[in-house]
Amino acid sequence: MSFQPVLLWTDLLLFVLLGAALLAVLHVRGNEPLRAAWRKVGKRPAGMAAATVLLAFVVVGVLDSLHYRPLLPAVEAVALEAGDTPEAAPVPSAAVYSTEVLSVLDALLEPLRAQTEKTYSAPFAAQLYQREAMELPDGRQVRGYPRLVHGAAHLHDPAGERAGDVAARVASGIGQAVLAWLLFFAVFATLAWHGSSLAWGQVAAAMLAGRTVLAWRAVLVTLAIILLIVGVCLELAPLYHVLGTDKVGQDVLYLSLKSVRTALVIGTITTLVMMPFAVALGIAAGYLGGWVDDAVQYVYTVLNAIPGVLLIAAAVLMMQVVIDTHPQWFDTAAERSDARLLALCFILGITSWTGLARLLRGETLKLRELEYVQAARAFGVRTPAILRRHILPNVMHIVLIALVMDFSGLVLAEAVLSYVGIGVDPTTISFGTMINMARAELAREPMVWWSLAAAFVFMFVLVLAANLFADVVRDAFDPRRS
Repeated sequence: MSFQPVLLWTDLLLFVLLGAALLAVLHVRGNEPLRAAWRKVGKRPAGMAAATVLLAFVVVGVLDSLHYRPLLPAVEAVALEAGDTPEAAPVPSAAVYSTEVLSVLDALLEPLRAQTEKTYSAPFAAQLYQREAMELPDGRQVRGYPRLVHGAAHLHDPAGERAGDVAARVASGIGQAVLAWLLFFAVFATLAWHGSSLAWGQVAAAMLAGRTVLAWRAVLVTLAIILLIVGVCLELAPLYHVLGTDKVGQDVLYLSLKSVRTALVIGTITTLVMMPFAVALGIAAGYLGGWVDDAVQYVYTVLNAIPGVLLIAAAVLMMQVVIDTHPQWFDTAAERSDARLLALCFILGITSWTGLARLLRGETLKLRELEYVQAARAFGVRTPAILRRHILPNVMHIVLIALVMDFSGLVLAEAVLSYVGIGVDPTTISFGTMINMARAELAREPMVWWSLAAAFVFMFVLVLAANLFADVVRDAFDPRRS
C-alpha cells in the first residue's frame, strides 16, 4: 500500500458532524413543519447563494481532513558479511511510512505545496521582492532581483511574454469553467425536472428566469462565479504564484486554502462542545427554577465576569504545558498540533456557552407557563418527558439560530487568538497565523501586503456567507417572524 491512512481527532469529529447533518436532512424530509421552514430558506436568493459558498468551503475542508502518511522509497539490506551466500544477502525491508502527514488537498495542490521560493514574491511576479547580491557572467557582483525558481519560470522574457500568457490561460480557465457550469446546470435541471409535469426545457428555462420555488438561479450565479475562480486558478497556479509567496517562500494561495479547514474545525467542533452545556443547563434553569436556577445563573455570571481572553489564555497555556511534557503521546507533529487545535475547540466551547444558556433559560421560563405544559404536569407526566416532548422541540429554533450565528464569531475568535499568540499551534496553518506572520511586514518599504490581503479576503467571504445564511435561517425559524 503506497500510503497509510491517518485519522486525527478533529477529522473524526468533523466526519461525525457530517454524518449528523445527513441524519438531520433525513429527519427534515419526514417532518412537514421543518420542511416548510427550510423551504423558506430555499426561497431566499441570499440564503441559497450563501449556502453554495459555504458548501464550497466545506468541500475544501473535507478534502483537507482525509489524511495519510506516504510510503517512503523501499530500502534493501544489501550489506554482505564474509562467507554469506548470495541467495541470503538481499532482504527487502518492511514498508516505512513518512512521519509527514499529508491530506488529499495536499495531493491535489502538490504544485503549490512543493514549489517554494527563497522568500517573498509579489502576485504573478517573476522575481524576488527584495534585492540580493547576484554574480554576473563576467564575475562582477551586483545587487538586483533574482528570478524565481518556479514562478513564471516557463517564460524567457517575463516582461514581454507574461501579459499574453496570462490572458491566454485565463481564457482557457474560463472555457473550462463554462463547461463545468453547463454540466452542473444539466444535473440541477434534471433533479428539478424529475417528478415534474413540465418538459425538461421548460424546467431549465424556469430555473434561468428565476421562476422556480427554490432560488436555483442564485445557486447557478454563485456557482458560476466559484467555477470561474477555480478554473482560472487551475490554469495559472501551477505556473505562477497567483497570490504571491510569504517570508519562507510558501505559496499564499496554498496557505489560504489550507486555512479553511482550521476555520471550519474551530467553528463547528466548538459548537458541538458548547451545545450540550447550553441546552442542558439553560432548560434546567428555566424549567426547574429554585436552587437549580440560582446555581446555573451563578456559574455563567462568574464565567462572564472573567475576561474571556485571559481565561482562554490560561487554559491554552496549561494545555500546552501538558502537551509539551508528554511528547510520547504523539507519533507525528501533525498529531501534536491537532491535539492543541482540539484543546482550543474545547476551551472555546466551555467558555462560550453562557449566552445561549441565558437565551434558553428565558424561553423556557415562558414555555413552562403555557397551557399544554401545565396540562401535562396536571396529568402526572414526568419532568424528563415534558422536557423532551414539549420544551426541547420548542426551543430548538433558538439553538439552531444561535449556533449558525456563532460560527462566524468563532472563526474571527481564532484569528484574534492566534494573532496574540494563544491560538492554534504555530505549525498549524490558519487565517490567524497568516495574519500574525504578516503584521510585521506592513512596515516594510515597499510593503508586503498580499499575505494579509489573502487571509482577509478568504476569511471575509467565509464569515459573510455564514452571517447571510444565519440571517435567513433566523427569519425562517423564528416564530415571531412567520
